[in-house]
Amino acid sequence: MKKTLLATAIAGALGASAAAQAATVYNQDGTQLDIYGNIQIAYSNVNDENGDGRDQVEDNGSTIGFSGQHIINPGLTGYFKAEFEHNADEEKANGGINRGDQAYLGLKGNFGDARLGSWDPLIDDWVQDPISNNEYFDVSDSSGAALSPIADNVIYGTSDREGDKFQYMSPVWAGFQFAVGTQYKGDAEELADNYNQDSNASFYGGVKYAVGAFSIAAVYDDLDNYDGRYDGQDGAYYESGDQYGVTAQYTIDTLRLAAKVERFDSEQGDADANFYALGARYGYALSDSFAGDIYGAYQYIDVDDGSTFLNGDDSANEIVGGVTYNISPAMYTFIEGALRDRSQDEGDGIAVGAVYSF
Repeated sequence: MKKTLLATAIAGALGASAAAQAATVYNQDGTQLDIYGNIQIAYSNVNDENGDGRDQVEDNGSTIGFSGQHIINPGLTGYFKAEFEHNADEEKANGGINRGDQAYLGLKGNFGDARLGSWDPLIDDWVQDPISNNEYFDVSDSSGAALSPIADNVIYGTSDREGDKFQYMSPVWAGFQFAVGTQYKGDAEELADNYNQDSNASFYGGVKYAVGAFSIAAVYDDLDNYDGRYDGQDGAYYESGDQYGVTAQYTIDTLRLAAKVERFDSEQGDADANFYALGARYGYALSDSFAGDIYGAYQYIDVDDGSTFLNGDDSANEIVGGVTYNISPAMYTFIEGALRDRSQDEGDGIAVGAVYSF
């Protein structure tokens, strides 16, 4: 699941109050340290490839995070963030906090923001999330299409889409902002982390413009670190292609509307995929004690004939939607559903769950 640490589901009704849950444990002489996190547990029932509903109680992205910053001088601040995941539904069986989520350090100031480490891809944050950064189900995207041509083979180099990155993000100038970055993989890395086994630096970049309640963002990623051989040595060579997209947003009070055009442009000749989506999120507040979000998204997917992304189909319609109810500023529940328009209704399902943020 695509999750932010402090889930956006309560943003419409509660604004920035969720972020205020973080606890400052040290703040002295220009140095600050915060601890934050959440517990997320859900029940889901989702159809498998045979159309059979498969249900479970599961962790849905429970995380604990640490962030800090230090003012080096009035125009320059050093900072870090480190987040770790754990399985709240089976904590003792899974050994506690047993895997990382994102971790990076950086410098920010009047010049902009430069960071190094691991975090979500820019196309995820700027293009995909405004459509359906939901609690459990999201519409499909070009990242999934980029990996599907080799889904039936041993996939190397795809376990670390977020890591080994450097990025510069500019300040906002009259509503305009840009970001450029790279993911570098060295030839000393294991095959599981470096698909092509050569030293290589990919490129990604994006631009964003905002005026009043309207904003638009465009991102390109060359996916260059996914070029290589299926088995690292003698298998067929796979050339990933390019990934890009544009998303526009408009906000009216607590209603956010978004539209997306996204594409995976394959170099394999039969795996191109286009995504056209509309999304909406409305923060309702019927009373002081009855508030939350209502949200949904529709997406049309068009792929080349023979692409494995839709299991041989050349198009599909996706609908996801849900509603949250805020129990308190720190706690909410949700119910979500998804219709994928796949063979045997694969991927259709429903989920309910609860989140406590701190």
